[in-house]
Amino acid sequence: MAEEKAFNRWLIVVGAILIQLCLGGIYIWSVFRKPLEMAVDEGGLGLSPSQATLPFSLVLIFFAIATVIGGRWQDKAGPRLVASVGGILLGAGMLLSAFGKSYPALALGYGVIGGIGIGFTYVCPVATGIKWFPDKRGLITGLSVAGFGAGALILAPVARSLIDSMGIFSTLSTLGIIFLVVVVAASQLLKNPPAGYVPAGWTPPETAAVTKESFSTGQMLKTPQFYSIWLMYFFGCLAGLMIIGQTSPIGQEIAGYSAATAALAVMLLSIFNGAGRIFWGRISDALGRMKTLFIMFTLCGVAMLLYNVIGAFPPYYWIGVAIVGACFGGYLALFPAITADFFGTKNIGANYGFVFMAYGVGGLLGPQFAARVLEATGGYSVAFIVTGVLCLIAAGITFALKPPKLK
Repeated sequence: MAEEKAFNRWLIVVGAILIQLCLGGIYIWSVFRKPLEMAVDEGGLGLSPSQATLPFSLVLIFFAIATVIGGRWQDKAGPRLVASVGGILLGAGMLLSAFGKSYPALALGYGVIGGIGIGFTYVCPVATGIKWFPDKRGLITGLSVAGFGAGALILAPVARSLIDSMGIFSTLSTLGIIFLVVVVAASQLLKNPPAGYVPAGWTPPETAAVTKESFSTGQMLKTPQFYSIWLMYFFGCLAGLMIIGQTSPIGQEIAGYSAATAALAVMLLSIFNGAGRIFWGRISDALGRMKTLFIMFTLCGVAMLLYNVIGAFPPYYWIGVAIVGACFGGYLALFPAITADFFGTKNIGANYGFVFMAYGVGGLLGPQFAARVLEATGGYSVAFIVTGVLCLIAAGITFALKPPKLK
């Protein structure tokens, strides 16, 4: 017990940020999309836009599925082992993609195996941070996932440079080795607090916005609140992941920018994605989760609708990227905290895994929806309108949500 009391809980945040910087590498996929569409003799695979988008969609859905398994596993075995296994799978998947040098290898290695590895690892620092910081739940979930959004800030220009100098597949192998080493090493900093832990000098607040009960996953799935939360999360992720997966092509095809300039937009999105997680997490601790979500969904919905002006006013491309990136980052910070607020922390790993499935479904459908709309209509206008309206619907749902009572 003395060892647990002496443990500096901020080491959890350090480990979380290092891990998430690597996991956030999935957000640079739009940098790979155009090169993969080039002919084989030019270093690509000759893929169509929807084919080149599929590995990104696969990694997101398997990421979400694996959070359910990894969340339940880490609730029982602890975060260190599960996160380490995830890091090994992520690195192995990227190396398989690199050495396979084919579309099936890319889909299986990057999309399926890499996605499972990310899911196992991602849930561990999030669940662990919530347990160590009940007094700063919004801020800590924001910090715990900030690296995930900011990872592309570092990795997008690195990947772009590596692709130009050594090709797509050597870039994947290089990043795969880096991710494996860093994730496994940083996972050793993760550990659960002792049973009944509360920070020194902190008293849990008396508030109707936070439950004092702990729901099992089965009990959570019987509440209407779970499905409302899931639907809101899905609408936000559908919009955010669609833009993340298509940021570079949108900049080139609609705004008329070069590939190098559009890669800068991927970096800008990463900055606001990472900063939004910390900013909105901190705001929600002061303002309340539902009020904060209402603001975020309203901003995101309007920003998505205004994407249709980019053709006539290219500078809006940068504004839209910043707003959607910041709001999307906020969703990733607030929904773990909302899950803990509504359903307790005892089973937070497994419970958030089910909530996080909304992210996976949004990741599967969002980028593919945009690519299909592009192929069918020659533009993205319909995709911008549909996702914008769904975000505004999510903003309205916030007025009806209250924590459930355990029956």
